[in-house]
Amino acid sequence: MTLPRDRVSVDAMTTATIRTATPADMPAIVRLYWNYRDMLIERAGPRRGVVEVAYAADGYASLLADLPRIHARPKGDILVAEVGGNVLGCAMYYPFSEDVTEMKRVYVDPRARGSGAGRALVRTGITRARADGYTRMVIDTITPLHEAIALYESLGFSPCAPFYDPDPAFADVLRFFDLSLQGHSLESR
Repeated sequence: MTLPRDRVSVDAMTTATIRTATPADMPAIVRLYWNYRDMLIERAGPRRGVVEVAYAADGYASLLADLPRIHARPKGDILVAEVGGNVLGCAMYYPFSEDVTEMKRVYVDPRARGSGAGRALVRTGITRARADGYTRMVIDTITPLHEAIALYESLGFSPCAPFYDPDPAFADVLRFFDLSLQGHSLESR
């Protein structure tokens, strides 16, 4: 399945506005997440088949259609990074348990990388999740996403044990992180 991809140029000095997504943003979010899937497949290298199975096009399309329900307020949120009226990044969180939230699908369009949009999305997600009453945030990623791992660690996330049972075919490339939302300061991060 090939979908159109938005490509918008953003220079490193441009500041993104982070806000809660609206229904009108969903087409842009869906395009971003098809790009995210493509990036995961590309970065997985020889393990790309595992990603293609885990993110099979039909199932992934269904998941994307269901994002507004999965990440609905008041205990979840879909955040977008907007620059010049264009949605160029996205992140979301939802209840993993009563006091733990999972952040999912942090992705920034390649042309907006370096603008701070990814950091701003994660920081805003942390702040809002804390305000929603969560005491811990978890996130997973794959080892080839070095930039994501560096971002999470720079914001105070620490490696942790898996918080779900990963597919054995994919377990060796997954990385798990968590962050206490109690007393965690983003001031210097």
